[in-house]
Formats: sequence, C-alpha cells, structure tokens
Amino acid sequence: MTPINDAIMGLILAGGLSRRMGGGDKGLSRLGEDTILDRIVARMRPQVEALFLNANGDPGRLAKLGLPILADTLPDFPGPLAGVLAGLDHAAQAGFAEVVVVPCDAPFLPADLVARLRGMAGGKGGAVTISGGRRHPTAALWPVHLRQALRTALVEEDQRRVETILRRQGFIEVEWPVEPFDPFMNVNDPEGLAQARALLERWPQA
Repeated sequence: MTPINDAIMGLILAGGLSRRMGGGDKGLSRLGEDTILDRIVARMRPQVEALFLNANGDPGRLAKLGLPILADTLPDFPGPLAGVLAGLDHAAQAGFAEVVVVPCDAPFLPADLVARLRGMAGGKGGAVTISGGRRHPTAALWPVHLRQALRTALVEEDQRRVETILRRQGFIEVEWPVEPFDPFMNVNDPEGLAQARALLERWPQA
C-alpha cells in the first residue's frame, strides 16, 4: 500500500511477561493519579497519526486504554522484537512508512520524541534513543521496509536481541539530556516504581 503522506504510526510494546515486577502488566501500575500506560498514551497520542498497543493474552484487561491491540504473530514470547515485527507488518498493510515504538514502562517520555527521531533519521533509516550514555533499544523509529530483515533475524536466525538488529541496520543514535531527570527511565521492578513515584513528587510536570 502507498504510504499515507508523512503519517507515522506509534506502537507501545507491552507484550512481555514482566517477571521482575512479579508478573502481570507493569504498565498498569499506579503512578500518581494514573497508570504508567495512561501516561504513555497521553504523551504519545498527539505525536502520531495512529497509536497501537502490542500485548498478548486477554485484551479485555487493557480495554480502558481505548487502543487497538496487536498481538505477537510469533509464538512463545520471543521478546520485544516480535512486537516490533507485529507493528511493522500492520503498518505496511495500513500504509505507514515508519513506526515509532516505545516501551510500556517509561512514564516520562518526551513530548517531542517522534519529531526528534524523525528529524535525525531524515528518512534514511532507523533511529534509537540514548540518554545518560545508555541506549534504549525499545524507544526507536523503525522504517517499515525493515520488516523482512527483522522477520529473517527472528525466524531463521533466532536472533532476539534488539541491540544486535539496531547495530546491523545502522540505526542513528539520538541523544537526550538527563537533567533534571532521565525521560527514558524504566519501571522494571518495585524499586523502579518507587523511584518513579519519588521523581513525580519532585517534578509534577514530568
């Protein structure tokens, strides 16, 4: 399908098992008056033409978010790359040329994330975020044309490391400041959730 002009699709990756949080959906953890996912949806929706959620299992538990859900198309929870692939496949069918993916556990995402990733990539390839010297492989812009290369890596090579694919495809690194706080901090475990709550108390505008 012909791409929809300059339109871009957004995808929140929530297809994992959240083992470090004790299972369940870590994105549904409360942070202030909202859940982590509520905050991510509110931050991402204005930045994209269409926003989807990659999740597995019963979709009813996530119905309140009001997002269409894309499940992994590969079995056995092979990791975030399977969610990216599901998003790229859907984007290709819907006519999008690019997808910005973000994790479900980063409640302080920048309001200009999409614009900066696209600006740095310049339509030439993918882009991935860096903050505090650390790469955040699940916060990235993916060109839809990479979906076949990604499928080959997952299915034929059993390559599940996001970092490996990003290096292989020459993703451009986009660096973000971490003052007064790191906008890409992840809530992976109860300690991380406590840190996020403390940050929000100190920086209500975060």
